[in-house]
Amino acid sequence: MSGTVPIRVEGAPARRRRWPWVVALLVVIGLLVGAWFLAEAIARSVVTNAIRGIVASNLDLSADQQFDVDVVGTVIPQLIGGKLDDVTVSADDVVLRGFAGDVTVHAQDIALNGSSVGSATAAVELDAEQLRALMANVDGFPEETLGIAEPDVTISTELSLFGVAFPIGVSLTPSAQDGDLVLTPASLQVAGADVTADELRRQFGVLSNAVLRDWPVCIASSLPAGLTLSTVAVSGDELVATLDISPSMLTDPAMREPGTC
Repeated sequence: MSGTVPIRVEGAPARRRRWPWVVALLVVIGLLVGAWFLAEAIARSVVTNAIRGIVASNLDLSADQQFDVDVVGTVIPQLIGGKLDDVTVSADDVVLRGFAGDVTVHAQDIALNGSSVGSATAAVELDAEQLRALMANVDGFPEETLGIAEPDVTISTELSLFGVAFPIGVSLTPSAQDGDLVLTPASLQVAGADVTADELRRQFGVLSNAVLRDWPVCIASSLPAGLTLSTVAVSGDELVATLDISPSMLTDPAMREPGTC
C-alpha cells in the first residue's frame, strides 16, 4: 500500500550502545579478579616464606632443611584481621639435639604481631631406625633388636639359666607419663612360646626383672621447654608422639630453650 508508513523501533540503537559498556565492565571485573588472585598469591608466598624463616631460626634447623607450610583459607583477609587462622608446618628427618623424626606442627589463631596463639600441637613420627637412635641413650636397652609392629614396639633379648641361654621376645606398649616416653611390657615369648609375667618369674626368678621392667625415656632435653609430650602410640610401622605447645613460646625466650630431664 502506497500510504503505508514505516514503523520505527524505538530504543534499539540504545541497546546496541549499551553492549560496549557491558564488555568493558566484564573486562574490568576480570582485571580486578586477576589482580586479586595475583595479590593473594604474592601475600601467600610472603607469609609462607616468613614462617619458614621463623621456624628455621627458632628450631635451629640446618640451612638445607626442607619443610612445607600450609596456610588454610584466603591470606589477604587474615592479614587484614591481624591473625592467621590455621597453619601447618611439616618436615621430614628433623634433627633436634640428637632426636630425629618427621615433624608436623599445627597452630590456630596466630597473632601476626607474635603476641599470642590460640592453640598449637606438634606430632613427631619415628620409624624403627630413628627410635633405635633414641633408645640407644637408655642404659641396658637392646636397641639393636628393636622393631615396630602395631600396636607395640618389639625387642628381643636372652636370659641365661644354668648356663643355657633362652631367647626372650617382648612386646612393649608405648605411653606418655609425666612428659616422658615409657615402654611397658605387654606380652612375652620364651623360645617363641607365649608366657605370662608370672610364668617368666617362676622360671627365671630375679633374672626376669631385667625383662619385666618399664623403660622410661626422658625426651625433654631434646626439645624446647615449651613442648610437652602428651600422647604416644604406634601407627603402622611408626611411633607417633603428640606434643602440646605452650602458647608462651611466642613471647617467652625461655620456652624456646632446651628442656631438662
